[in-house]
Amino acid sequence: MGLYDRDYAYDREPGFHIEAPKSLTTQLVLFTACVYALQMFIEGFTSWFRLPDTWYLQPWSCFRLLTYGFLHDPNDFQHVLFNMFVLWMFGKDLESKYGRREFFWFYLWSITFAGFVWAVSEAATAQPSVLVGASGGVTAVVALFALNFPHRKILLFFLIPMPMWIAAALGLLWDLNLAMSRSGNIAAIAHLAGALCGLYYYKFGFSPARWLVDRFSGIAPRAKPKLQIHEPTDRDSAANERVDEILKKIQEHGQDSLTWRERRTLEKASQEYQKKRNE
Repeated sequence: MGLYDRDYAYDREPGFHIEAPKSLTTQLVLFTACVYALQMFIEGFTSWFRLPDTWYLQPWSCFRLLTYGFLHDPNDFQHVLFNMFVLWMFGKDLESKYGRREFFWFYLWSITFAGFVWAVSEAATAQPSVLVGASGGVTAVVALFALNFPHRKILLFFLIPMPMWIAAALGLLWDLNLAMSRSGNIAAIAHLAGALCGLYYYKFGFSPARWLVDRFSGIAPRAKPKLQIHEPTDRDSAANERVDEILKKIQEHGQDSLTWRERRTLEKASQEYQKKRNE
């Protein structure tokens, strides 16, 4: 059975279809929008999940290091609108490049790290403060995008065309100025921490969040081998179904979404197909 003999390789039937978006980036945007709606209509919702700078005094509230990143100021619609637009604009290409699963853990880790660094920076001030917003994670996405596609042209403020690396550098300088002056109500430190996450991941390809999940799930992280999939000829039905599932996953979510066990399965199948072809 060849790849194009499989059911999912055919075009969809004509007609009207309703289905959930398959893009993780779009799902993150929609989820954040739903959370914002809950903030608008449920009194006290924001205070349950926002991040105070003194969260460490109540260690059981460490979940706020993540949840704050899906909240926004209920009185500032432009806050959530801008963050989600930027995430949608730059996240799709990164999701395609790194895979759905890898991008997901990168985004969550960036939010967590940005919130942690912000809380540490605020510990020295006497005035209590709280943090909401996806800006730390979104800045990480922007930084990683700029590092991967530095010469991609964008329209700054929808008006000024320029390469992505220049736009990212201008944003970084703006955040540095705000962080040093500590002016306004923008958490520039969280932005800078997010940018650092993007740079670190680009250089080392390591996401602590993904590493922790792999450890606790019993999957030992290892280097991703290069895959070379050859056309199958004849194999038993159980192996056939397993390879079909993995190939379908690659088609829907990209090669980087595979676990090391799935990659190993394809490697073994590929070796068997080659051996049979040479017989």
